[in-house]
Amino acid sequence: MQPTPPESNEPPVEQLPRHTVKLKKPLQRSCNVKDEKGKICGGHLKRWFYKTDVIEQECGDAELAWGPSREVYRCEHCKTLYLPNPADPKTPSVAGKGMLSVFGITAPTKETK
Repeated sequence: MQPTPPESNEPPVEQLPRHTVKLKKPLQRSCNVKDEKGKICGGHLKRWFYKTDVIEQECGDAELAWGPSREVYRCEHCKTLYLPNPADPKTPSVAGKGMLSVFGITAPTKETK
């Protein structure tokens, strides 16, 4: 998959020789890389522990550039790497808080007994 040029408001991110690296947008949870036809990948971004990835150990780009334990997310389909956004709110969930519904539908919280 060809790397897409960064959007105008996105700061430049240092690229690795064998990986495409992007910066996550605030509350982003799915990949936004477009293919040749303009279709968005849409794969889930999952925390990637490159230190224990057997295939990455052969390559070694990520560990050489970032050290042994940087927070990195990877698309499950196209394998694009995403660095966390400093504007993202810190939550206990790796996936983050998520976005509010654009339709304004929210479920009421359940009362505990």
